[in-house]
Amino acid sequence: MNEIIIQKYGGSSVSNIDKIKRIAEKIVQKAKQGYRLVIVVSAMGKSTDKLVKMAKDITINPRERELDMLLSTGEQVSIALLTMAIHNLNREAISFTGRQAGIVTNAAHTKAKVTNIHHEKIKNALKKGNIVIVAGFQGINLNGDVTTLGRGGSDTTAIALAAQLQASICEIFTDVDGVYNADPRIVHNACRIPVISYDEMAEMAILGARVMHYRAIDLARNYKVKIIVKSSFEPGEGTMIKEVDAMLEKVIVRGVTQEKNVGKIVAEGVPDIPGIAYKLFKALAEKEIIVDMIIQSSRRKEINDIAFTVAMNDFDKANKITKKFVKEVKAQGMISDSEVAKVSIVGAGITSDPLVASRMFGALSKEGVNIDMISTSGIRISCLIKSEHLEKAVKAIHKEFNLEKAGEKK
Repeated sequence: MNEIIIQKYGGSSVSNIDKIKRIAEKIVQKAKQGYRLVIVVSAMGKSTDKLVKMAKDITINPRERELDMLLSTGEQVSIALLTMAIHNLNREAISFTGRQAGIVTNAAHTKAKVTNIHHEKIKNALKKGNIVIVAGFQGINLNGDVTTLGRGGSDTTAIALAAQLQASICEIFTDVDGVYNADPRIVHNACRIPVISYDEMAEMAILGARVMHYRAIDLARNYKVKIIVKSSFEPGEGTMIKEVDAMLEKVIVRGVTQEKNVGKIVAEGVPDIPGIAYKLFKALAEKEIIVDMIIQSSRRKEINDIAFTVAMNDFDKANKITKKFVKEVKAQGMISDSEVAKVSIVGAGITSDPLVASRMFGALSKEGVNIDMISTSGIRISCLIKSEHLEKAVKAIHKEFNLEKAGEKK
């Protein structure tokens, strides 16, 4: 058996030495079945957060190149320790940083994108019988500088390697035993989803489900990489993420997600002329700021308002850009709000059934939850609400769509 399998272990799976030893045993048992293994590992526990805090203790605004140099060290610790643990079990293994693994990215520090993988070194190590341990979350740009891939970067590393090495599957091991139709910490009768499509999983990831990052799901969809999400230490079938044949005319609400890491910005009284929105969103795009919900109000007296949301880690930058834009175009003003949250439902074809939206809005109304903004796509409906109402909103929507009966309970 010469199949290549990619496995990824998140920070919670390797948060201490005992867990690293248990993961090493798990990996060696898999290798004994004849598989060639490439293991992608995140930094131990909360070590990345600690490194960020150390940087911020020195300067409020560290330069992004140096921040990447610092943050990339977290994964180097975990890959070296895991490799040592495998050696201790009398199995050959070798660790590679992102640079050594040939992971090439663009030049966008702290949120770089993988552009190529020179995988010859990995393949040669596999041919020699090694288990290959690769540092997730990092790469190298064409200038030779270390880069990091941003949130969910280790997932992206694993999927990119699976695509390039034509792996039979990519196994994502984490602290949960699959993808649930709501956050089990909020909804105690949430159910595990056995199989979900790339599109549905990508939307759930964008909208707050933290099992995987949406960039990794998009990459998997493009290269048809099958993914299974499992618990690192508990037995179970997990959740398979793959292409799923659509059932004609059947509308299924897969799950409800929530996102608190979001802020709202509104440019008020913007002149209603061609190219004005382009000017604002081009400036945001140049700083690699991802915008989610966008609403432009109806024209009134030659002006309108432009409202949008961004992730909180981009909130300050987006505020500065919008403030500059408002001044340049002589808009009436600007407001921003960080005390908001996003609650969403996801499912194939849900926007084709008008009852789905009305039921969602009705469930929020019964709980006294006011909706600030609404956005939709073909497979999701999202509402921006006050963050203080988030938990009761999630519970109400989960109950409205009977999602407690939609899969295996935790």
